Amino acid sequence: MHAKISAKSVSMIGIMVAMEVILARFSIHTWNLKIGFTFLPIAVAAILYGPVAGGFVGAIGDVVSAVLFPVGAYFPGFTLTAYLTGAVFGFFLKKKATIPNIILSVLVVQVLISQLLNTYWISFLYGSPYWALFATRIYQTAAMTVVQIVSLILVVKKLVPVLKRYEGL
Repeated sequence: MHAKISAKSVSMIGIMVAMEVILARFSIHTWNLKIGFTFLPIAVAAILYGPVAGGFVGAIGDVVSAVLFPVGAYFPGFTLTAYLTGAVFGFFLKKKATIPNIILSVLVVQVLISQLLNTYWISFLYGSPYWALFATRIYQTAAMTVVQIVSLILVVKKLVPVLKRYEGL
């Protein structure tokens, strides 16, 4: 049996994709650290609609960002990373977005996807030694873990209930 998707849900997912693209333009960069909030619309879509929608928002947002605001050549590995991020958030947070689930989902995203997988993609793209990159990216992962946990707790507490009422969920 196929679930029906309402026009309201499709438009909300589209808004989340647009927010992801916009937020990608506003990240804080230092020489070895990037703090960004593109994960928020991905996580919100995942909480509201599940892992597939979260993954879709991440992947489509990545492709649209790469087309509209290219930073180097497009690489599909980062699109896979964006999809997996949304899927993980949806897997852990769709049914119950509790603080322990938020912490667990962020740890999975940051350790397995960001630290391990993204480091592999960067190593592959630039021919840099994996373990050297791994060591330098630990600070990035630690910082983003804190940013994501705090941000998601606030968003789940304040924004998600409003969006769920709007959606009738």
